[in-house]
Amino acid sequence: MRIRILRYLWPLLILVVVFAALWASGLGGEISWGGLARNQARLAAWVAARPVAAAAAYITAYAIAVAACLPESAVFTVAGGLLFGTVAGGLLAIVGSTLGSVVLFLAARHHLADTLAAHAGSFFDRIRRRLSRDGFNYLLALRLIPAVPFWLVNLAAALCGMRLWPFFAATLIGIVPATFVFASIGAGVGDVLAMGGAPDLGVIFSARVLGPLVALAALSLLPLMWRRERPDA
Repeated sequence: MRIRILRYLWPLLILVVVFAALWASGLGGEISWGGLARNQARLAAWVAARPVAAAAAYITAYAIAVAACLPESAVFTVAGGLLFGTVAGGLLAIVGSTLGSVVLFLAARHHLADTLAAHAGSFFDRIRRRLSRDGFNYLLALRLIPAVPFWLVNLAAALCGMRLWPFFAATLIGIVPATFVFASIGAGVGDVLAMGGAPDLGVIFSARVLGPLVALAALSLLPLMWRRERPDA
C-alpha cells in the first residue's frame, strides 16, 4: 500500500521536501522585502559582474519558488525589475514563473488527475470535458486577473485534467501584463527598500490597471460565449 501511495504522490512529495528544505535553511525568510533590501547591493553587484549567470540563477530560483508553492512570487517579480530593469526583469520573471507552473502542474497531474477522475462523478466529468475543449480560454481569463492564488490555479488545472500545452500557453500569455506592472514597480523601488519600506503593490488593483486586465479577460471568454449562443458554429 505504501509503495502504491508513493507511486502516485512522489512528484508532490519532492516539492514538499523542497519547500521544507527552503524554510529549514533560512532561505525562505530571505524571500521578503526585508531580505531584498538587505541584499540588493550585493545582488546588483553580482548582476553587473555576471549578468548571464545571474539571469539563469534568477529564473531557476523563481521556478523553484513557484513549483514549491512559496507565496512570495511578487517579491521575485519586483526583484527582477530591480535587478534587471523593467523589460529584461519582466521577461525573466515570465520564464521562471511559467517553468515553475509547468513543474507543479505536471507533478500534481502525475497519476492524480486520472485517479480523481476515476472516482469522481458526472459533474467532474463535465468539467474535464469542458476544460479539454475550452481550458485555454478559462485559464487565460484567470491568469489575466491576479486575484486567485497562483499556486491554486496551477493545482486546480492539473487535477481537473487540463492538457499541458493549453495550460502552458495560457500561463505564458496571461501573466505578461501583471508581471510587467510588478517589474516596472521594481525598477524604481530601490530607494524605498533602502529606507526599510515596501513597494505599494496595490496599484495592480487600481482602476487604471485592473480595468484593462478585466477587459482582456472578458475578451478571452468571448469565444466561449459565442459557442454557447451558436452551438452549431
